[in-house]
This record gives sequence, C-alpha cells and structure tokens, in this order.
Amino acid sequence: MAKKENPFGAAGWTPDRISSLDGKTFVITGANSGVGFEATRILLTKGAAVVMLNRNAAKSAAALSELTNQFGADATVSFIRMDLAELDSVREAATEVLSQAPKIDALICNAAISQTATRKLTVDGFESQLGVNHMGHFVLSGLLYERIEASSGRMVMVGSNAYKMGKKKIHFDDLNFDEKYSPWHAYNQSKLAQMMFGYELQRRVEAAEKSVVAQVCHPGASRSNLISGDVSMTNKILIRFIKPFFQSAERGAWPEVLCAAEADVKSERLYGPTKRADTAGPVGENEIAAHALDREAAARLWQVSEEKTGLTWSP
Repeated sequence: MAKKENPFGAAGWTPDRISSLDGKTFVITGANSGVGFEATRILLTKGAAVVMLNRNAAKSAAALSELTNQFGADATVSFIRMDLAELDSVREAATEVLSQAPKIDALICNAAISQTATRKLTVDGFESQLGVNHMGHFVLSGLLYERIEASSGRMVMVGSNAYKMGKKKIHFDDLNFDEKYSPWHAYNQSKLAQMMFGYELQRRVEAAEKSVVAQVCHPGASRSNLISGDVSMTNKILIRFIKPFFQSAERGAWPEVLCAAEADVKSERLYGPTKRADTAGPVGENEIAAHALDREAAARLWQVSEEKTGLTWSP
C-alpha cells in the first residue's frame, strides 16, 4: 500500500508551525522526563502555561528546576502530584487542577508504563499497565472534560505502535490477564485501549456537536524512560542494544504537541513519525489498523471503563 502524502509537506510537522501559545494552558501527564518533559519545554518556548501531573515529587522538582533555569523564575509551569495507578490520586489531582487552572486548552495523556515483568494489580484491581495507561487517563479525562470543553480545547491520547502487535484486541473476558500473563500482550492491550478510547471520544464529541477536539498520536521509537524498572532482563538487554537507533525524546514529543496545538487536524487520524515503519522521521499521518477503529469494541470498552472505575461521563 502506498504511503499517504504528508499533509504537512515532505519535511513533516515541526513546532515551527506554532507561532504563539500565549494565554493557553496545557495539562500533561508524565511530564518530568522523556517525551512529556520535552513536550512541556516546547510549549513553554511558545509562551504557554503548563501543569505537569507526575507521580514522583523529587523528579518533578528536578524537572521544574531545569525548566526555570531555562525560562526564568517566572516560567508558567507547575506540578501536581498524581499516581495514575490510584484512582483516588487521580480524583484528588483533578480537583487540584480545577482549582488552579481556570481554563484548560489541552489535556495530553502522555504518561505510561510498559513491559511490567510480573503481573501486578493496581490498588483499584486493574492489571497495572491497563490501570495506568488507560483507566487512570479515562477517569482524568472525564473529570477535566467540562473545563476543557468550556475552552473549546483538545484531549490528546498518546498511543503506541505496539497496538498493532500481539492479539490486537481488548481481552474483555480477561482484562487483567489472570491467566497466561504476558508483559508484551498486556502492554499492547493497554495502548490499544487508550487509542480506542481516543477515537470513541472523537465520535461522541462530534455526535454531541461539542467544541472539544480529541486526537490520537504516538511518539515512534524515542529515547525515554518508558521501559525501565520492573522489566525482564531480556528486555533490558534488548533496549540497551537498540536504544542508540531511537530518535530523540524531543522528536518523540512533536506528535503530541501537534495534536494539542496545531490548527489543521482531522478526525480519525493517527499522527506520528512516518519513516522506518512509523518509528522515526517526518511527522505526519499514519495508516490506522482496522481493529483500532472497531466501533462496537470501543463502545463496549467505554461502558466497561465506566463500570470498573465508577465514573460515568459523556461529552
């Protein structure tokens, strides 16, 4: 199949397309390092205010220090602690965001965990990768939706090429992999769920004729701390070998900044790198595998997510 012509030209999308974001406020999860940190830096460069939602307070303090050193003590960047693995923490953080940010121009759901070697459950009873990557963001999105809608804002789901791998479905009969746990399959499911949620959100927003813009993107193969901590030794060795071939975290941040701030975005798109099997290169539109656009499965996922998290919401 021939590649799509890049709508942003041969060089692809770059942050140079953004002139100014003065007066706009962006909320980003997982922003103390890697792609999320670089997205924060880009947005600050354009004059935006950024609220970082991170789990680790010490790492967040270091990130804030680096940013204020670069942009000055008056840099409009702040930190609110939030652990996506604990829905009570997500609720508390959302309340704090709403008290601090009178407007939200975009929520970027960037944080993720990957390749957890041993099966773990969150305090709310979810397989850890599904809990962090999808369920936590589902609740955060619902709690912040009205504030975002009031600003005619954006909601960005940061997916992964991993959605195309594994069994390519949501395991509704065994969401937590109680049987035959696989770190890779659990990660695939979690990112597929996050992306399906993004496309279902697009459809519901458009059906309700609301002014929110929902978008889905992925960073490609970028240097970050996504695969770290509790991963198998095999994966650690593999990542150590191939990481030098990854693109920079800054380049990995471009697709999510595009989705959050670019004027010319369209529905049912997947924005990301377009070369080397969509892992690097100019940022543009990628082909979307059919299973990510399964409307019946996406509607069921939304319903299940509401039931499991106890949050019922609709655009």
